[in-house]
Amino acid sequence: MESDIKEALWWEYDNKGKILCTLCPRYCHINEGQSGFCYIRKNIDGKLYSLGYGKSTGFAIDPIEKKPLNHFLPSTGILSFGTVGCNLGCLFCQNWNISKAKDLEKKSIDAGPEQIVQLAKKYNCPSIAITYNDPTIIGEFVIDIAKEAKKEGIHTVLVTAGYITESARPQVYKNISAANVDLKAFTQTFYRKITFSDMKYVLDTLIWLKKETDIWFEITNLKIPGKNDEIEETKEMCNWILENLGDEIPLHFTAFHPDFKMQDIKKTPAETLTKARELAMSMGIKYSYVGNVHDMSGQTTYCPSCKTAVIVRDWHKTLMNNLSDGKCKNCNTKIAGIFS
Repeated sequence: MESDIKEALWWEYDNKGKILCTLCPRYCHINEGQSGFCYIRKNIDGKLYSLGYGKSTGFAIDPIEKKPLNHFLPSTGILSFGTVGCNLGCLFCQNWNISKAKDLEKKSIDAGPEQIVQLAKKYNCPSIAITYNDPTIIGEFVIDIAKEAKKEGIHTVLVTAGYITESARPQVYKNISAANVDLKAFTQTFYRKITFSDMKYVLDTLIWLKKETDIWFEITNLKIPGKNDEIEETKEMCNWILENLGDEIPLHFTAFHPDFKMQDIKKTPAETLTKARELAMSMGIKYSYVGNVHDMSGQTTYCPSCKTAVIVRDWHKTLMNNLSDGKCKNCNTKIAGIFS
């Protein structure tokens, strides 16, 4: 069966005979019968298997703006699904009920790559999003979905933290059309203490996406009061983006709500997001947005040349699209993105 467990692609034996998983920078050393940090990559009889292959926690049809992707096929629906487990340990996880779930069978339904692609076709979704938890941990499944989707002219989108090894990236992202990468903060201290990961590998993934691929990608930065919302940190992050990725990568600042192990922190004030967005744009980032709050102006795309509103949004709904062949109708400036 397609949904049976699948032997993993990225592993080797370490010098003690344990399995070393080389899919993500966590490099888990896994004993017989044990799983890695993500819960769903398991050593069974001396081989590494992906228990998440062909398993889903359920499907939804979302507006693509919810991913968030504002410059990739605006106003279209996207078939979204995730699995259980995650290779990060974010204390603020907004989807902890699936990302931290260990009981795969109780949480999941069977659906292989062909079934998922046919489901997207049935509901006229031009794209499939692997989201909710991190798609990196099911790299083998991602590869097969994206390959099958491409045959049918359907895009595959990853919503990810970008925590993946250099060796695995080319295979996992081979047939991916777009991604939203969650840049969770811009200090190593935050990444180490609050996500249990290493920021360096995320930055490497972003640079690789920009310089080595044609994948359209956008960045999300969740602002957590008192943790990563200082204006200086935002300034450093924007400087890095401008120097390494350019001025046309859309940057989304989104609001935190109390969840998982950070329920003692209040939700992000809307003005924090507005200030971050204004700073980003004043520094030269052409497209910046706010999310998880109601702010039409902060969710609207403006032409960087004439400042005309070219795509007006209210939450995840498009109210007006003033583009023609991806260009501003007012001044004919090309807007970065994939619009058809």
